[in-house]
Amino acid sequence: MIELQQVVAGYQGRAVSSPLTGKFRAGSMTAVIGANGTGKSTLLKTLIKLQPPVSGSVIFTRGIMPRVAWLPQLAEMDRQFPATVYDVVSMGGWPARGIFAALGRRKRQQVAEAIERVGLSGMSRQPIVTLSGGQFQRMLFARLLIQKAPLVLLDEPFTGVDIQTTNFLMLLIRQMHEAGQTVITVLHDNELVGRFFPETLLLGHESAHWGRTAQVLPHYQPAAFHVASSA
Repeated sequence: MIELQQVVAGYQGRAVSSPLTGKFRAGSMTAVIGANGTGKSTLLKTLIKLQPPVSGSVIFTRGIMPRVAWLPQLAEMDRQFPATVYDVVSMGGWPARGIFAALGRRKRQQVAEAIERVGLSGMSRQPIVTLSGGQFQRMLFARLLIQKAPLVLLDEPFTGVDIQTTNFLMLLIRQMHEAGQTVITVLHDNELVGRFFPETLLLGHESAHWGRTAQVLPHYQPAAFHVASSA
């Protein structure tokens, strides 16, 4: 689906990743790991043309970027925006209907089903400013479900959520993968990577390792991993 040819990710012309050559196969499920400052988030934005590579080429199958479901870091989300859970989840239908088109009956049903599926039944009209970290992330996953995009990019999706919510969201990610979607996820939890992700891209300041998780993970020896528990 996506081929990288000597891609160096960065911003304002400054490289933050080592050169990357390889492929994210259609239907694959890949964890992107590495120390802070090695360009993990920057790489995801480069893949979907939110910013250009410093050098190298990103090539899509048939030369066309597929529809993308993109979940940025929570720090990049405006949680004060005056919207409800239903409003945010329904945004997942914009690629198919346009920003100003009204939701049809079938799409409204899909929104309701997605909200129920992530465990937020009865909270459709809840202002997003009142949600806990875990509830907010569940809502964003409901929006991903509505999009049904071939390519799903998740940037640290478990930040600020407890272990129970992490396990639940991980189940949803696995279901996306089983449905044939290509999933690329930035993570900081070695255990989750080893348990659930068949492929891993380890970014370093001077080199990278990319391939089957069992072969890549031994190259990564961080001092500690931490899963926040504030939800």
